[in-house]
Amino acid sequence: MKEIYITEEEKGKCQKVADAFAELYEIENIVVMDVGRYGYVKLQYYKPPQGFDDVITFTDSRSMFEDLWEEWFYTQLLMLAKGTPMAEMGYEDIFKCLPKEKQKELLDKKAEFAKMAEIE
Repeated sequence: MKEIYITEEEKGKCQKVADAFAELYEIENIVVMDVGRYGYVKLQYYKPPQGFDDVITFTDSRSMFEDLWEEWFYTQLLMLAKGTPMAEMGYEDIFKCLPKEKQKELLDKKAEFAKMAEIE
């Protein structure tokens, strides 16, 4: 008998998380895929001809959500910093340099993603 690494319930939850972050895949070099009984994988940093440099497997929707949220958040910070003196700063410092309204807007997005993914 083949071993199963993710429950059907968790698989459904992971699919909701993957769908919620669809916009991330358009702006970043990331793909999230259902790999059957193994769970979901995040493939990142594609380099021809060898393929993806980073492969992370998820069998838990909460950890997948947190990972994708972090990717989205950091991508947003880098996009905001591009072409400015902030580009040389770390994520935390970039965030601190943003206006309070922009900080709130970015942080509120996590709740939107959680609602779309049905994560509590």
